[in-house]
Amino acid sequence: MELARGIAAGVESGPGERVEVTVAVPQVGPSGNERDLPFTVVRKPGLLRLIRLMLDADIVHVAGSDLLPLLLGWLLRRRFVVEHHGFQAACPNGQLMYEPAQTLCIGHYMAGRHFHCLRCNAGRGKLFTLKLWLLTYVRRWCCLQAAANVVPTAWLGTILQLPRTRTIHHGVTANQDTAAESCGGRPSVVFVGRLVTVKGVKVLLEAVNCLRHYEFQLNIIGDGPERARLEGHMRALGLEKHVVFSGSLVGQERERALAGAKAVIVPSISETFGLVVAEGMLRKKVLIVSQVGALTEVIGDAGLAFPTGDAKALAGCLEQVLRSDQFADQLALRAAQRASSLFTPERMVNQHLVLYRQLLNEC
Repeated sequence: MELARGIAAGVESGPGERVEVTVAVPQVGPSGNERDLPFTVVRKPGLLRLIRLMLDADIVHVAGSDLLPLLLGWLLRRRFVVEHHGFQAACPNGQLMYEPAQTLCIGHYMAGRHFHCLRCNAGRGKLFTLKLWLLTYVRRWCCLQAAANVVPTAWLGTILQLPRTRTIHHGVTANQDTAAESCGGRPSVVFVGRLVTVKGVKVLLEAVNCLRHYEFQLNIIGDGPERARLEGHMRALGLEKHVVFSGSLVGQERERALAGAKAVIVPSISETFGLVVAEGMLRKKVLIVSQVGALTEVIGDAGLAFPTGDAKALAGCLEQVLRSDQFADQLALRAAQRASSLFTPERMVNQHLVLYRQLLNEC
């Protein structure tokens, strides 16, 4: 939304330049009042309509690596840009996570160790696993034909290893005026995300267990298939007084919970950028993240990082924040300054426009 709105507004456009934007999406139902948007929305276009839209465009921007628009972009000989949100061009399951060990994959697909890829996804069934593996070849080949491959972090570019790669950070906005939600006088820290294995919430619970002598509350915001197992793990550790599962909060409820937090914790095993990290920084929160390349690139020296999967090291980072308000405030201020400089929607839009003009001038 931020990117389409900004490009349609023609931020930093040349004299007399008019940018027309059409967004094609697979969903059927409308989202809000689309007549007020500065761009055209086409919902669930058929194949012929999608082809006509692509033929009419000077630049085709593919958000993600879905095969149909990638193949059409190549077949129709369009200048197409691929914006990578995941690892699909270098990993069959798209998460860069080695499922048997529940750890960050060391790059088996790119190294040609395809037996490990098949073993990694074997739990989904042999035919489905084979399909994922084969389609990764097709998807990667299409990305190799793209006029440009856009990644949100330079680290992701080193994983995908695609030509004509351009790093453009995501631009984020955050509400900083919402009244804080009370936690009974105790400091509050939050996790925000889908409750799946790759997010590392189990490690976070074990870190909280190491600090049970401190008075604070962990608010887990989000839902997912791992929630029941994680709640069971919380009860087994006896952390009912320290941890609350709030589910998927939206709107003002989510904003209040985040406004009252002292720190945002992101213990993920794998991430391509970490929108929650940039949003938390913009809200002047302390960020504690796992040492995944994308996350450490985003926080720079404006947050704390711990070895992925190390609950004791995570507990040590959190203890620093809980013990010293002055330390936490200084780190939070540094985070807000970094986010305001690097992760603004205006910067993201401007860098895309520069890229588009360069591609058009090469013709």
